[in-house]
Amino acid sequence: MNDTLNTIRSLRTIHGDFSEKDISEADLSLILEASVRSANASARQSYSIIVLEDRQRMKDLFSYQGSRALVYCVDFSRIELLAKSLGHDFNETNIIGFITASMDTILAAQTAVLAAKSLGIDSLITNGLHRNSLEKVYQLLRLPEKSCFPLMTVVLGYPCSEPAYQKGRLSLDYVVHRGEYHTPSETEIQKIISEYNDHSKHLGLTDNWEELGFNHYLDWFFVKWTGNPPIKTVADGKILEFQQRLRKSGFWWVEEGESVEP
Repeated sequence: MNDTLNTIRSLRTIHGDFSEKDISEADLSLILEASVRSANASARQSYSIIVLEDRQRMKDLFSYQGSRALVYCVDFSRIELLAKSLGHDFNETNIIGFITASMDTILAAQTAVLAAKSLGIDSLITNGLHRNSLEKVYQLLRLPEKSCFPLMTVVLGYPCSEPAYQKGRLSLDYVVHRGEYHTPSETEIQKIISEYNDHSKHLGLTDNWEELGFNHYLDWFFVKWTGNPPIKTVADGKILEFQQRLRKSGFWWVEEGESVEP
């Protein structure tokens, strides 16, 4: 086991329980330099990183706070400005471009997490921005209206106390498929359910599901956490807000014959 694998195996999430201890600017620079070394499509680095230092501002934006927060945005606006400056056209603002840029962005964020952990700094990856009003997020961060979307946040800091345990993961047998996709058999499904039920593995979000009257952890998960799917898949609420924001940013195109929302 080398140092890199040890760092990966030691990763854990600190859910907002960060101390007041600050990250040094030197360490922050190392984390950011590592982050932008991540793989990216067509050497474009189609993302931007906004560094936040104000803890109250972090809380207002995504409910958590730490020493620093890195807001990772899918971003083609910089590339479009470069093209315009040189007299060229550039347009990757569509759903395919969004997915490709999202991969770039996620890789950069995960690399920051690994770099931070190698320096003894813990992290939280959160989509808390998306629980906020997206219009508010755009205003507070002064994001470009077009070709930019706030995808995720990495909160960095030092824990107030050591977590009681490290979250587990499912056995490789149920996640890794060799050669082609393998749909789990009923026997394998029951083994997966048993893994989630095993308290020593700490696979789930809560350990007190039995006290709450559930036979299995996944009973709690599907009843209390994910809820029932809608009867009709008509966009409303947060889903509608996302689609409208993606359309406003240019990533979600109008289908032929479809009316544009006001």
